[in-house]
Amino acid sequence: MEQQPSGEQFVIRSGGTIATVVEVGGALRLLAVDGHDLLDGYPSDAVCDGARGQSLLPWPNRVRDGRYRWQGQDFQLALTEPTNSCAIHGLTRWENWRCAVQEPSSVLMTYRLPPQPGWNWGLDLSLHYTVTLSGLTVRTTATNLTGTAAPFAAGAHPYLRAGSGPIDGATLNVPARSWLPTDLQQIPDGIESVEDTPYDFRATRPIGSAVIDHAYRDLQRDADGLARVRLRGEWVTELWADRAYPYLQVFTGDALPDRDRRRQGLGVEPMSAPPNALASGTDVVTIEPGATWTGEWGIALAE
Repeated sequence: MEQQPSGEQFVIRSGGTIATVVEVGGALRLLAVDGHDLLDGYPSDAVCDGARGQSLLPWPNRVRDGRYRWQGQDFQLALTEPTNSCAIHGLTRWENWRCAVQEPSSVLMTYRLPPQPGWNWGLDLSLHYTVTLSGLTVRTTATNLTGTAAPFAAGAHPYLRAGSGPIDGATLNVPARSWLPTDLQQIPDGIESVEDTPYDFRATRPIGSAVIDHAYRDLQRDADGLARVRLRGEWVTELWADRAYPYLQVFTGDALPDRDRRRQGLGVEPMSAPPNALASGTDVVTIEPGATWTGEWGIALAE
C-alpha cells in the first residue's frame, strides 16, 4: 500500500466542523467550519510546504547558526535552514507521530523525542486536537524524561484563510503593542512599539500590500486571558492563544518558494518564546526532570 506523504489521516468532526490531523509531524492539515475553509492547508498527496499546520517543538522559529548554550554547555544543531545559517522550527516536524487515542471529535497525537546531536534531552510530547461546533482547540504538552533540566519553547504554524482570494483583500486585527525587527538572518535585533509603524494592527485595518514576517509581543488579552487575532474577509477567522504563548509570529507568505502559494493564507504562529530564544535565553522555559509544560491555542469561525 502506497503511503501518503503526510502519512495516515485522522479525521475528527463536531457538527459542521471537520479537521484532518496527519501522522507526519502530528500536523493539522485541514480545518473547516460550516463549509468555510479556515486554513490554507495542503493535499494529502503533497509534502507539507511552508510548515503548514505543523507544531514547532522543542523550539519555534530560528536559532542563529544553530548554536546555543545551556547550563554551561555549548550545543550545535543541524542547520535546517542553510540559506540563513539557522536551525529552524525544532526537531519533530518530519517525524511520524502516533495516534494514541481517537474519538469522534478529538485525536491525541504523541511522539517521544530522543536525545540526539545538539539536543541532550528526552521529551514526551503530545498534541491533543479537539473540535467543537465553532472551531478547534490544540493542547500541547511536553514532559522531561531526563535527569537534568531541559530548555524548551513551543510554537505552531497554521495559515489562516477568511475567503477564497489572496489575503490582500482581508482586514486584520493583531492585539499587540510591540514588534521585533530583525537582521539579515531574520533574527530579532531589538523590540519596538508598533505605534506609527506598518505593523500596527491593533485597530482592524486592511492588509493590502503589507509584507510581514515578524514576531509580536506585549499581547493585549481579553477577560478570559486569551489573545485573539482576527482575519476578516468573506467570513471571520480567529486564532486565540492562552498565556503560555506570549508571542505571535505573523507571516504574509511572501517568501514561500511556490509563488502560487504566496499570500493565499496568513501565517499566525503562537509561540512561547521569540525567534532565537535558545541562543538568547529570552523566555525559554526550564522543564525540570519529570515536570510538564502545557499550552493551548485554537482557531474558530467568529462573528
